[in-house]
Amino acid sequence: MFLKQIYTDCLAQASYYIESDEESIIIDPIRDDQIYAGILNERKSKLKYIFETHFHADFVSGHVELSNSMNAEIIFGPNADTSFQSTIARDYQFFKFGKLKIQVIHTPGHTMESSCFLLYDEDDKPKAIFTGDTLFIGEVGRPDLAVNPNLNSRDLAGHLFDSLRNKIMTLPDHIVVYPAHGAGSACGKNISHERHSTIGEQRMNNYALQEMTKIEFIDKVLNGISSPPKYFAHDVNMNKNGYIPMSNVLSNSLNPLTFDEIFELSQQEDVVILDVRSPIEFEKGFIVNSINIGKSGMFAPWVGTIISPNDKIILICNKDEEIEVVSRLGRIGYENVIGFSTEISSWIRSNKNMNSLHSIYANDINQYKNNSVFLDVRKESELFVGSVANSINIPLDTLFDNLNKLNRSDEIIIYCAGGYRSVIAASILMSEGFKNVKNIYGGFKSIAAIN
Repeated sequence: MFLKQIYTDCLAQASYYIESDEESIIIDPIRDDQIYAGILNERKSKLKYIFETHFHADFVSGHVELSNSMNAEIIFGPNADTSFQSTIARDYQFFKFGKLKIQVIHTPGHTMESSCFLLYDEDDKPKAIFTGDTLFIGEVGRPDLAVNPNLNSRDLAGHLFDSLRNKIMTLPDHIVVYPAHGAGSACGKNISHERHSTIGEQRMNNYALQEMTKIEFIDKVLNGISSPPKYFAHDVNMNKNGYIPMSNVLSNSLNPLTFDEIFELSQQEDVVILDVRSPIEFEKGFIVNSINIGKSGMFAPWVGTIISPNDKIILICNKDEEIEVVSRLGRIGYENVIGFSTEISSWIRSNKNMNSLHSIYANDINQYKNNSVFLDVRKESELFVGSVANSINIPLDTLFDNLNKLNRSDEIIIYCAGGYRSVIAASILMSEGFKNVKNIYGGFKSIAAIN
């Protein structure tokens, strides 16, 4: 048996490649079939099945393209309904590959089609379970994404309680747990940085698996869940109904634009200039009304949180990065890039319709405390480590909806934990007409270090 976890940091997402006797399966692939084609070629293996734990909301899965290119069968659990050829498995149904087999265990709760996959080894003994978004390390999946007129989030949380108690926690302690996400994913409130565990460890340490009533579980799991990012419903629809190949997305997107073309297009209401350079590069000079979301960090999820999937995107990036960025946007179903430019450095020198952002160091903030408003864009759960006195907390993912809490005539000084989100926030405020905005280098980590 050969098992490989393929972790995509910018999505905090794990897919899995498992092989036996030159037959293989892939669980929850991302939309980048070259990753898996490379492994298959290296291992000289044939892909037999593509398993999906559920209709993912935070990324577009690679099942359709992989199935088409590899002639592999797509498997979903009970209650799934797709617009493409797939097999909807029965609860507890087995699928064999090589000397191994994998069992579908229907675990509704995160969504109603959510399923886990229990892997049996060559000796026909259960070895590992791939839990998708049902069970994370230290957390469980949020049960508020598949609500409908007949099913609310409390109903889903109740299903999740039953699935965990009646199916997952009945497994032996030694079973290895491989989840679909790690820390940073919006699919759970507080997921651990660890990328695998065991049933026994989770039984002891996961708060959601402790002894409690169903009502207590529902309250605990739903408490503190932030609103889902705006692109989630968009991605679920693509995962249910299919999508065009990434090669088509690239050919539609990679249109070089001049500055005049960018400026003219940006006057349209549904066009966003997305500058993906680093915060340090961005602050030195950018096109007026650009939004900066640096391609480092959790790039694609932040794009999906800040920018609507219906908006058209003009991409500003460094030389030779356009294919990478368009591909990463495609991972969350953003196929709406209408053009790009890598010529920003020459435009900065011309100073034509350009702007810049002033940043200050943490040891300079005292001189601003009496006359400025400090804006903290961290999540509420991050505030326990401290904050600037009298600062206003508006988490970045809610900033657009709370601009009325800020006065455009005030000097606003923004910080987050480390400096990435604060520049995103500064670019948003400046694009919305705030004239006097400053960023704090290094965020609250730098502030705390000098106090």
